[in-house]
Amino acid sequence: MSVLGLRFCHVAAPEDARAIASLLGQGLGMVRRDLGPSGPSASDTGFVGAIFPAADSSWLEVWPESEGMPAGTMLQLVVDDADAYAATARGNGFEPAGPIDAHGERIYYLSLPGGMPMSFQSRLAQ
Repeated sequence: MSVLGLRFCHVAAPEDARAIASLLGQGLGMVRRDLGPSGPSASDTGFVGAIFPAADSSWLEVWPESEGMPAGTMLQLVVDDADAYAATARGNGFEPAGPIDAHGERIYYLSLPGGMPMSFQSRLAQ
């Protein structure tokens, strides 16, 4: 079992999400991935979200809050085998929710001590 990447996902009020994306992209010069037509629907500000790839399978995500996407911050672990991580977590007394297969990934969810949401996911076989 290996962690392949880390993702930081932050969902905020549309104006805050847009400002964060501007700081990361224009302010820090990070390259923004084109979401194209597959991104979430635009908020009232027209901002649909932003992904800034980093090394390997890592990236930063910023999204405007909307119905079904509440404000908050999530740590995401990209792993080689999400099912194996889920089995290990269950074997150690944790209860990950899932799996959910979406966006080409198998995803499980946990709450970290203190309440921060976390997911771990792996690519689905093609």
